[in-house]
Amino acid sequence: MVINILNIPNYYTSYYLLGLSLKYKIRFKQEEQFIKFNNKPLLIFTVKGKIGVIDNDDPSSVVNELYELSSLYFVTNKLRDNQSYNQCKVKSLFPHYPVNILFLYLKTFGVNLFRYLKFKDLIREIYIYIRRPFYKNQIKIKVKDNYVFFSARLWKKEIEANRIRSEFIKFCKNEDRIKFEGGFMPRVDGDSLGFEKDINGKRYSARKFSKRSSCSKLVLNNPAVGGAVSWRLAEYLNQGLFVLSFPFNIELPEDFVNKKNIHFIESTNQYKSVFDLIIENSTYHEKVSSNGKKYFDEFCAPEKQAQYIVTSILGIE
Repeated sequence: MVINILNIPNYYTSYYLLGLSLKYKIRFKQEEQFIKFNNKPLLIFTVKGKIGVIDNDDPSSVVNELYELSSLYFVTNKLRDNQSYNQCKVKSLFPHYPVNILFLYLKTFGVNLFRYLKFKDLIREIYIYIRRPFYKNQIKIKVKDNYVFFSARLWKKEIEANRIRSEFIKFCKNEDRIKFEGGFMPRVDGDSLGFEKDINGKRYSARKFSKRSSCSKLVLNNPAVGGAVSWRLAEYLNQGLFVLSFPFNIELPEDFVNKKNIHFIESTNQYKSVFDLIIENSTYHEKVSSNGKKYFDEFCAPEKQAQYIVTSILGIE
């Protein structure tokens, strides 16, 4: 089956371009009406004459022009209380994360990259791809010690997310049983937003972040920009880690089950009780982390998401 790619998406959509290429034959066919959507977090394609749109942007609303043209419109962050996302053709996606697909990117779009993208934009995309980790279906390893890694950026407009992460950093630093590495990365503008004591002063590349996270006893999935689910969630699940999370504001095609494949909490005051639990009950820790990995393998892997997307579109009468 051939999937025609109708625009040149940016690195936000890399996971889905990879998935489509693994499951189907992809072919670039620039449509003039979609040129204005090049180098954006949107992947526009056709399968058997039906148009599909994958919108990997931060949550706001659908692109009305694309919604009207599409058979189905898939969004990464389908906020439950967002009227735009509650339209009948909008479908949710499973967690994902940007990966290094530079070779696939260059192979798929070739000289068209120079034709349709500004040179500085192309160089930026290449630079970002080089720094992203390659996708690999990870083999789950058993974490033996109490090492916890957590590093994050401070967001000026996300006060609650900053607080949740700050409390996690403080807990890890103050808990004698935890060997902690990380903290907030310094902002480029030098503004610590009142979190000076939580600044690490060190930046981690995407690859180093991934490597250190894979050894973490537990990981925090915090709310991201605008109520989105962090890219890190899918990577954590792929690594088979114990994911501690606040409830989602978005819909998923298949919900997580609390205390089966994820551990949900409602308050930062619960950090200690959860850590006590996984230290005292290694069986529970292993159960949740293993089932999280199973969730990833069944639903989130690139080829599984590609199949879900294409099957959904072809299933429309």
